[in-house]
Amino acid sequence: MRSILLAGALSLMGTLLGTRYAIKFLVRRGYGQFIRDDGPTSHHTKRGTPTMGGIVILLSVIFAYIAAHLATWTPPTASGLLLIGLFSGLGLVGLADDWIKISKARSLGLHAWMKLSLQGAIAITFAVLALMFSNERGLTPASPSISFLRDLSWLPALPIPLAVIWIVFLVASWSNAANLTDGLDRLATGAAAMVFAAYAIVNIWQYNQSCTFGGPQCYEVRDPYDLAVVSIALAGACFGFLWWNASPAKIFMGDTGSLAIGGALAGISVLTRTELLMAIIAGLFVIITLSVVLQIGWFKMSGGKRLFKMAPLQHHFELLGWKEVTITIRFWIICGLFVSLGLGLFYAEWVVGQS
Repeated sequence: MRSILLAGALSLMGTLLGTRYAIKFLVRRGYGQFIRDDGPTSHHTKRGTPTMGGIVILLSVIFAYIAAHLATWTPPTASGLLLIGLFSGLGLVGLADDWIKISKARSLGLHAWMKLSLQGAIAITFAVLALMFSNERGLTPASPSISFLRDLSWLPALPIPLAVIWIVFLVASWSNAANLTDGLDRLATGAAAMVFAAYAIVNIWQYNQSCTFGGPQCYEVRDPYDLAVVSIALAGACFGFLWWNASPAKIFMGDTGSLAIGGALAGISVLTRTELLMAIIAGLFVIITLSVVLQIGWFKMSGGKRLFKMAPLQHHFELLGWKEVTITIRFWIICGLFVSLGLGLFYAEWVVGQS
């Protein structure tokens, strides 16, 4: 438990203190956000706000993970390193995207094909490695089975190539879902902090009820304790970043942060064997992504009509006249309800299995 608490505290302090210096550094060099002219007019005042703040989240999580293991003199695990690798890899893709936007003063960064190719390469590498490195009990970090609260035993395990495709789909979906959610000050960061904190609880519970120790409702999950270390580090880093990202934001995390956070959501769901449960716990991200899918689909089927005033969904409410802080708080409440529902389902399944 010491390494979990230490990782959370270090990552929290890392973003809480480090972001201040990142803001000064970025302001001196004029690395400000470019704002689209076709978005809500209230966003025009944000033009020039420092972006790429996600690099502080990246560095804080990596530092906290390493320091927690050094302080407790415990070795990192395959699952923890894979999750950190996926998180960092997608963060670097986001960093390249942010840099192009800033250097060329435009709202579009990497070309779509390049961005998808890089995301795909990182996701494939993660998927292939996660299906390797079995431990003494034959458990690999990821499972070829589709999972909800645990691997679904009534569904046959996927062939390895299909399992890789499934994991790649999850990584692409969650990284882009986090990117779409990051449209208002502190919205995505606050929601992500809640989800990662919830998964720290899930990981700790899976560790205490691990099949390594036996029991009728044990969890066949590789390295749940180390996943809890990463989860709490992610939660702490996002929470600390909120101090500077509160409206009016002094810094944005940019694609550097949103793609990394989305990758972490996907990685945690895969490595904890709760892929479908993530869709409930991170339900806010799902709703916002669906609003974009519905907007595009309705626009094409109706011959140019819009279902929402603007997508993603948070901008629809902005154009309805809601204040940014109102939207954020209400969306946080929705996120909290989804997190509570997901944790309730997770615990209820275990309780029912004990009876």
